[in-house]
Amino acid sequence: MLIVEDEPILRIDAISMVEDAGFEAVEAMSSADAVTLLEERLDIRLVYMDLDMPRSRKGIEIAAAIRKRWPPIEIILTAAYFTRESVSLPERAEFYPKPIDRFEIVDAMRRLMERPIAEAEAPAT
Repeated sequence: MLIVEDEPILRIDAISMVEDAGFEAVEAMSSADAVTLLEERLDIRLVYMDLDMPRSRKGIEIAAAIRKRWPPIEIILTAAYFTRESVSLPERAEFYPKPIDRFEIVDAMRRLMERPIAEAEAPAT
């Protein structure tokens, strides 16, 4: 699972949450790092990403690029200064406002990781 967060403390906290839930965490400090990792690693099935990354490409833009380039990858987005209604989410992306509810996020991660890859690739009906 790829964690994309530019704030070190929040990134460490997200990695801890992911690892405590039994998943392997791969970290990226920017959207550019995230794209590089996605190009290099074929085992990433879920991206957990902060939308509030001022020193990086806008989070929603990179989420849309991930959806277009790597359609099977699931996406969980989070942000402190956005609401679910204020962003146009890529297809199948989920949004959770900060401060996050760790149990809610872990439940979403488990549910998304259990989704068969073929289902993720199938067009929506």
